[in-house]
Amino acid sequence: MMGVAVLLHVLAVVIWVGGMFFAYMVLRPVAASQLEAPVRLTLWGGVFARFFPWVWAAIAVILLTGFWMIFAVFGGMGKVALYVHAMLGLGVVMMLIFFHVFFAPYGRLRRAVAANDWPAGGKALGQIRMLVGINTLIGLATIAIGAGGRYLAP
Repeated sequence: MMGVAVLLHVLAVVIWVGGMFFAYMVLRPVAASQLEAPVRLTLWGGVFARFFPWVWAAIAVILLTGFWMIFAVFGGMGKVALYVHAMLGLGVVMMLIFFHVFFAPYGRLRRAVAANDWPAGGKALGQIRMLVGINTLIGLATIAIGAGGRYLAP
């Protein structure tokens, strides 16, 4: 069962952090350099509409498998190493940032695109871009901690 939990946990992290990395480092610069605002903002609205359900599912899987491993396998928070606490703390920060993106600027982006209000859409997309950039960096740090924590801890 532990193998299945680790596998699902890692796959969920790859989907979420990998998706953000691709969107931020690959799709964003190409879309910004080649597409006018109406097309670019409509594209991003569609991209987020398809990606965000995967993020919600990834968050559920990460929380379920992570807490299951902590409590059912390792005996609770008091028995796990510091890097597990760090991974959990950073993961929670990432989730809170995602919740804000989803419920605030993403909603504004959708409304702006529906109303053809390209300046408001651009402002919302700029907020999303900044927060996704931050979350991508936190996600990469969390992966490094999760992958190397047991080997780097004293």
